Amino acid sequence: MRFISGIADVWFSLCRKPPVVRTMQAGFYFPQDTVSEKFPESGGGSGGSAMIRRGIGAALSGMRTLNQNRQLLWFTLFAGLVLAGNAIGQGGLWYINRILQPGTIVVYFQAFLLGFATLFCLVFLLAALVLSISSKKEGAASFCGGLHEAKKYLKTLFIWALVLALAAFLLDRLYVFVALIWFPHEFGFLYTIMDGSFVSTITQFPFNWTLDWDMMTELPGYGGRSLLLMVYPFGVLETLHFLMIALPLVLLTPFVVPQIVIGQKSVREAVAGSCAILKKTWAGVAACALFLAAIVAGVFLVHLLVQAASGIVDPYNTVTFHPPGTWIALALLYNIALLIVAFVVATVGGIAVLDLYRSAQTGPMPESAGTEPVP
Repeated sequence: MRFISGIADVWFSLCRKPPVVRTMQAGFYFPQDTVSEKFPESGGGSGGSAMIRRGIGAALSGMRTLNQNRQLLWFTLFAGLVLAGNAIGQGGLWYINRILQPGTIVVYFQAFLLGFATLFCLVFLLAALVLSISSKKEGAASFCGGLHEAKKYLKTLFIWALVLALAAFLLDRLYVFVALIWFPHEFGFLYTIMDGSFVSTITQFPFNWTLDWDMMTELPGYGGRSLLLMVYPFGVLETLHFLMIALPLVLLTPFVVPQIVIGQKSVREAVAGSCAILKKTWAGVAACALFLAAIVAGVFLVHLLVQAASGIVDPYNTVTFHPPGTWIALALLYNIALLIVAFVVATVGGIAVLDLYRSAQTGPMPESAGTEPVP
């Protein structure tokens, strides 16, 4: 946890000594400068600009809140473990199915079950994150307390995760149909630019540390496929594909979990309420998402500097080349830092969603009802 906290400080320049804050009202805790005017009904004109500023402000506020409440980094760790489990599960299912050759229905059911388990864990962790902050009165927020409170909404969160998993599965089948069957040949370059180029990138150094294909495809002395190949690249690629489908669904329904655990709504009411809020706050949500995505993209593009410095660019022309141990260690550290930044940013995004939800629900807070920094 200290290592993750240190990475968060380096990348986001978070202050280790936050100002003393005196809470004037129990309930939601947000610094006074993070609570702004109520969102206007439309996204045009000055209202749209205000919402964009509000979205970026919510992201910055989330960074400060995370810095002041390091317990929330447990969400970062657990979310990372959930997705690591998904990658291992994807690799394991690939290996089992390769041996047993099950029917199409069984393969679909396996994919749906693994996706549902992953989404349920992530939804439950997000609910715990929301409750950790919303129930904070004084001192640091307790993520363990949020986990305990989230158990009260287990049934509703289960149903919502089931809806998300079903929608993600149907979108995945639609993507396969469009990309492989219906997609016109004349527009095939779009698939190459989007999906193909990304796959090609993450199979290069520094994401592929060995560049020695035999080390990833054969078990020395035994033959057959390597156990490493089950998780990387196949399991990791399948997990990234799963996120590519599921993440837009989460972004289109950002306020469902707060509606469930704070608004005490059913799934149907929470979805309707989230759509109503998103209709007013779409510009702020989009600005917040793009701002946080730009941070992750900036760290991801650092791999170009690593490639240029190492001179290792195209693994297909150097399939028998094995990088020196120093470059492998550097690539490993870079990948760890990239993953930590990505999951810390996801944590900040969860906090920012609660901030935007609170602002959209209540509008401006009276100065006497907010939090007042002590000089």
